[in-house]
Amino acid sequence: MKNKRHIAILGSTGSIGTQALEVISDHKDVLCVEVLTANSNWQLLAEQALKFEPNCVVIANKEFYSPLKVALEHTDVKVFAGKETICDVVTMQSVDIVLASMVGFSGLEPVLSAVKSGKAIALSNKETLVVGGELVINEAIRHNVPILPVDSEHSAIFQCLIGEENNPPKTVYLTASGGPFYGYNIEQLEKVSLKQALNHPNWSMGKKVTIDSATLMNKGLEMIEAHWLFGVEANNIKVAVHRQSIIHSLVEFADGSIKAQLGLPDMRLPIQYALTFPERLKNNFETLDLFSLNSLTFEKPDTKTFACLELAYKAMEQGGNIPAIMNAANEMAVAAFLNEKISFNDIPKIIEDAMMKHHYIASPNYDDLLQTDEEVRKSLQHIISF
Repeated sequence: MKNKRHIAILGSTGSIGTQALEVISDHKDVLCVEVLTANSNWQLLAEQALKFEPNCVVIANKEFYSPLKVALEHTDVKVFAGKETICDVVTMQSVDIVLASMVGFSGLEPVLSAVKSGKAIALSNKETLVVGGELVINEAIRHNVPILPVDSEHSAIFQCLIGEENNPPKTVYLTASGGPFYGYNIEQLEKVSLKQALNHPNWSMGKKVTIDSATLMNKGLEMIEAHWLFGVEANNIKVAVHRQSIIHSLVEFADGSIKAQLGLPDMRLPIQYALTFPERLKNNFETLDLFSLNSLTFEKPDTKTFACLELAYKAMEQGGNIPAIMNAANEMAVAAFLNEKISFNDIPKIIEDAMMKHHYIASPNYDDLLQTDEEVRKSLQHIISF
């Protein structure tokens, strides 16, 4: 890699952000931190800033600006606050790549700002494309901006498609671990606890993503993201439950050939690939021992028991602002479950109800999507506050 790449990490205190900093720490000769942002965790943000010495940091929650400013006052790091400021710092000339690892709808506006300013995007925030896929992809094409997937499944698809520019995929298979409740029926799910839901069998992720994995909504979001990233229609994107989490996704071509990308469940690998693409750099990650594999299995998901996945396919089919409605309702329902206000089985019920009740917009612009998101959240505020 000829030139050092300067990276803005949106959501540096989360699971993806902290692992990205591990990758950067191992490759200081070619990667460096330009911007770090966090929502509220100012203490960890301050620790990261002291270690990596970025140009600037942003704390989205203005309430924590003062303690963050004090913690870094003896450094040259610039300290800013406010969600709107994140949209400004990603456009700085010194930024080469924006790693979007913020959680939920909040990632859409800064990603759009970065794209419009010509920055390469390493995308972990799948909700950005779930809610505003058409807007983001159109802007990326207009500004000739690459969107490099960070999710392990989409990174796998991306790697399978390298060198196949004239061979569009026939079918894309997104693999799913099945989560902690694999094999459960609806009655069993009614009794599951928050602690059980957060106990993912294979991956270490943030709480929201872990619950999405347990409901299979994560695969629904990934299906919509894959549609926009790779131009594959939803009915040609299939989910395969693969308990071992070794094959991260597969692509079938017109001649029946299937490519797969394999590896241990370690998010640092797709993060590194996105930040250093098209080069593959050496690392000290544990590698897959093929001879230790006893079996690799694949099953169709149970969409009757795990209804969130089916809801995502319906949202993609209806299009317009329906995916935005679904996403906002899911975020609210997951928050309520994390606060132990609702049961696990209430999550898909709340989402389906919201998709049926809220006003449909066939071709939404950004303001329409923002209003949709706000209206859904307002209508569901009671499920968190009761």
